[in-house]
Amino acid sequence: MAGRELAKVDPADEPSAEWGWHGEFPKATSIAGVIVAILLPVVLIGHHVSWTEILFAVVPAVGILAAVVWGNLRKRNDWRR
Repeated sequence: MAGRELAKVDPADEPSAEWGWHGEFPKATSIAGVIVAILLPVVLIGHHVSWTEILFAVVPAVGILAAVVWGNLRKRNDWRR
Protein backbone atom coordinates (compact mmCIF):
# COMPACT_ATOMS: atom_id res chain seq x y z
CA MET A 1 0.00 0.00 0.00
CA ALA A 2 1.61 3.24 -1.15
CA GLY A 3 -0.63 5.57 0.88
CA ARG A 4 2.20 6.92 3.03
CA GLU A 5 4.32 8.26 0.18
CA LEU A 6 4.10 11.95 -0.59
CA ALA A 7 2.97 12.78 -4.07
CA LYS A 8 5.18 15.08 -6.11
CA VAL A 9 3.37 18.24 -7.16
CA ASP A 10 4.17 19.86 -10.50
CA PRO A 11 4.76 23.61 -9.93
CA ALA A 12 3.25 24.33 -13.32
CA ASP A 13 -0.07 22.91 -12.12
CA GLU A 14 0.06 24.53 -8.69
CA PRO A 15 2.44 27.51 -8.45
CA SER A 16 2.13 27.77 -4.68
CA ALA A 17 3.99 24.45 -4.36
CA GLU A 18 7.23 26.25 -5.29
CA TRP A 19 7.34 28.29 -2.10
CA GLY A 20 5.77 25.71 0.20
CA TRP A 21 2.31 27.02 0.99
CA HIS A 22 -0.44 24.62 0.11
CA GLY A 23 -3.51 24.95 2.27
CA GLU A 24 -5.98 27.27 3.87
CA PHE A 25 -6.31 29.51 6.92
CA PRO A 26 -8.31 27.46 9.48
CA LYS A 27 -7.88 29.84 12.44
CA ALA A 28 -8.61 32.95 10.37
CA THR A 29 -11.71 31.30 8.90
CA SER A 30 -13.05 30.49 12.37
CA ILE A 31 -12.28 33.97 13.68
CA ALA A 32 -13.93 35.63 10.65
CA GLY A 33 -17.00 33.42 11.07
CA VAL A 34 -17.39 34.38 14.72
CA ILE A 35 -16.92 38.09 13.95
CA VAL A 36 -19.54 38.00 11.18
CA ALA A 37 -21.93 36.05 13.42
CA ILE A 38 -21.54 38.72 16.11
CA LEU A 39 -21.94 41.64 13.70
CA LEU A 40 -25.09 40.33 12.01
CA PRO A 41 -27.36 40.82 15.07
CA VAL A 42 -25.74 44.22 15.71
CA VAL A 43 -27.59 45.55 12.66
CA LEU A 44 -30.82 44.99 14.60
CA ILE A 45 -30.04 47.86 16.95
CA GLY A 46 -32.47 50.67 16.21
CA HIS A 47 -35.88 50.92 14.62
CA HIS A 48 -37.38 47.68 13.29
CA VAL A 49 -39.76 47.63 10.37
CA SER A 50 -40.70 43.93 10.46
CA TRP A 51 -39.78 40.52 11.83
CA THR A 52 -38.08 39.59 8.58
CA GLU A 53 -35.15 41.77 9.63
CA ILE A 54 -34.68 39.54 12.64
CA LEU A 55 -35.12 36.47 10.49
CA PHE A 56 -32.47 37.56 7.98
CA ALA A 57 -29.98 38.63 10.66
CA VAL A 58 -30.29 36.07 13.45
CA VAL A 59 -30.83 32.87 11.46
CA PRO A 60 -27.65 33.28 9.34
CA ALA A 61 -25.69 34.26 12.46
CA VAL A 62 -26.79 31.07 14.23
CA GLY A 63 -26.00 29.07 11.10
CA ILE A 64 -22.52 30.56 10.84
CA LEU A 65 -21.81 29.87 14.52
CA ALA A 66 -23.06 26.30 14.12
CA ALA A 67 -20.77 25.81 11.11
CA VAL A 68 -17.76 27.19 13.00
CA VAL A 69 -18.42 24.97 16.03
CA TRP A 70 -19.08 21.92 13.83
CA GLY A 71 -15.89 22.55 11.85
CA ASN A 72 -13.79 22.93 14.98
CA LEU A 73 -15.24 19.75 16.49
CA ARG A 74 -14.62 17.90 13.24
CA LYS A 75 -10.98 19.04 13.18
CA ARG A 76 -10.51 18.05 16.81
CA ASN A 77 -11.83 14.53 16.18
CA ASP A 78 -9.98 13.93 12.89
CA TRP A 79 -7.49 11.14 12.76
CA ARG A 80 -3.95 12.44 12.48
CA ARG A 81 -1.58 10.88 9.96
